Amino acid sequence: MRGVVIGVAAVLFAAVAQGAAGQAAGYRVLDRIAGPDGGWDYVRVDPAVDRVFVTRGSSVMALDLKTNKLIEGLAPGAREHVALPVEGGREILVTNGGDNTAVFADARSGQALGAVPVGKGPDAATFDARSGLVLVMDHAGGEVTLVDPKTRKAAGSITIGGTLEEASVDGKGLGFVNIESSAEVAVIDIAGRKLVRKIPLTGCQGPTGSAYDAQDKLLIVACQGVTAFVDPGKGEVVQTLPTGQGADGVVYDPARHLAFTPAGRDGTLSVIAIEKGKGRIIQTVPTQKGARTLAVDERTGRIYLPSAEYTVANGRFATVPGTFHMLVVGR
Repeated sequence: MRGVVIGVAAVLFAAVAQGAAGQAAGYRVLDRIAGPDGGWDYVRVDPAVDRVFVTRGSSVMALDLKTNKLIEGLAPGAREHVALPVEGGREILVTNGGDNTAVFADARSGQALGAVPVGKGPDAATFDARSGLVLVMDHAGGEVTLVDPKTRKAAGSITIGGTLEEASVDGKGLGFVNIESSAEVAVIDIAGRKLVRKIPLTGCQGPTGSAYDAQDKLLIVACQGVTAFVDPGKGEVVQTLPTGQGADGVVYDPARHLAFTPAGRDGTLSVIAIEKGKGRIIQTVPTQKGARTLAVDERTGRIYLPSAEYTVANGRFATVPGTFHMLVVGR
């Protein structure tokens, strides 16, 4: 009888797990919103003003989530990479590689409010709620500049070395910075302004995107061809999943316990359920080649991916005029 009970329990558990996975799947492209020609980089959702911000090189573009209209020409600059909501969403911090600054702008009007000198080649940026500071990754300079959005001043820096990509934080004082050139994650003590250690990303090349699952204490890193799951406590990669070529970001949705990794070269989006500290691909969504960066609106679960069609001439990629769109993926 005990064996029968265990067998029935196992079947029920499998059915429940399969049902949960089925509920999580079902993602598809819901909309393609046309926009102006040109390149793009990171995407961020600002719930305070109901906008999705995406940098377009020389300015920031916003998608108004209430009207689905695109607003162009915000916070003009040069070689802009990310527009990060700060100060409760009232402002954005824009990394400006043209003059190595972090520029503050009004989140609605795009009017510049001030600028902070940072390191060489500022790229990604992330906000640490515990310290109240923004971590600006100086891609070419190999350091993290800490910026205080309240004072609009630099609050120190942490030298890491190498070429730096995205970072995430654990909410308890640590930051995790991807070192693209050496395939490592740098663990930094934000308050102590110091490098703690570097974790080798075994099985991962060219780490770009970074996200943190606080519930499972799991770091999620987008690599070339795979998504790596890192246990920062153990200091090692505990799992990798094949998620396609051309990722330049990864996001985690804590409300739905799902991670999403884009594959810009393959034109797909991997939907990953995280269960008991392990990832499992539950769906691969056809998107569009070029859709390599993304942001998630945790209120709705929708994912936003800018993209355009490409041509190749003399070994260089160029976007096809009239093909830029903001893809909206959801259920």
